[in-house]
Amino acid sequence: MMNEKENVKRAFAKNSNAYVTSSTHSTGPDLPLLIDWLKPQSDMNALDVATGGGHVAKHLSKHVANIIASDLTKEMLNNTAKYLHSYTNIKYAVADAEELPFDNNTFDIVTCRIAAHHFPTPDKFIAEVCRVLKPDGKFMLIDNVAAEEQTLDNFVNKVEKMRDYSHVRSHTVTEWMALFDKNQLTILKQQSRKKTLPYKEWTDRTLMDDQAKHAVSFYLKNAPKRIRDYFQVTITGDEISSFIIDEWMVMCKK
Repeated sequence: MMNEKENVKRAFAKNSNAYVTSSTHSTGPDLPLLIDWLKPQSDMNALDVATGGGHVAKHLSKHVANIIASDLTKEMLNNTAKYLHSYTNIKYAVADAEELPFDNNTFDIVTCRIAAHHFPTPDKFIAEVCRVLKPDGKFMLIDNVAAEEQTLDNFVNKVEKMRDYSHVRSHTVTEWMALFDKNQLTILKQQSRKKTLPYKEWTDRTLMDDQAKHAVSFYLKNAPKRIRDYFQVTITGDEISSFIIDEWMVMCKK
């Protein structure tokens, strides 16, 4: 597990600016929807776990009293703090999502977006979220998920790991629901969507080696037709231009 967390630190330290500029992270219908669902108030305190480029913290900061943007990777956090320097109610904390350095019942809102697939032990993460949330506090999770069918689950997790060695696992919705139930988090609202990944940007963000890029491309292009159709692998000329993955957005109440 320690090696997995060190992998995350190395990967994100190296690519910290890419997550600020990434279209996958900086845009998307989930960002305005997050505000609509959570209905943050001006007296609330919020925590964004594994903030990355700080996009959720930026959006939430306009609606709450204070927000802490936390991340395991110090270099990522430093870069994000420079990017968000004008947002004066955002504070920064180097923090492990599975061992949050905050008191019990501290936050009205906890969020985590496009990050939990890097966590080695998601059960610890959800338990920590529950601990730091105030009673009746809300938790918003947005993440890539695996399909319930094992073949599709195996495929997406393999291609993600090939493209990013710090990837641990995209879980199924069923697996997440079991963790929420175990920690007595009640689902208030949820939504699934197909997220299009611009292929070159997606690979360039984590892979520098042409041979590694070729291996990912070869794996996608040579997948069985049923799998290529499910992930909508689009090829223009001889190059992959895009494909889709499943994403789940869910809001829970403690």
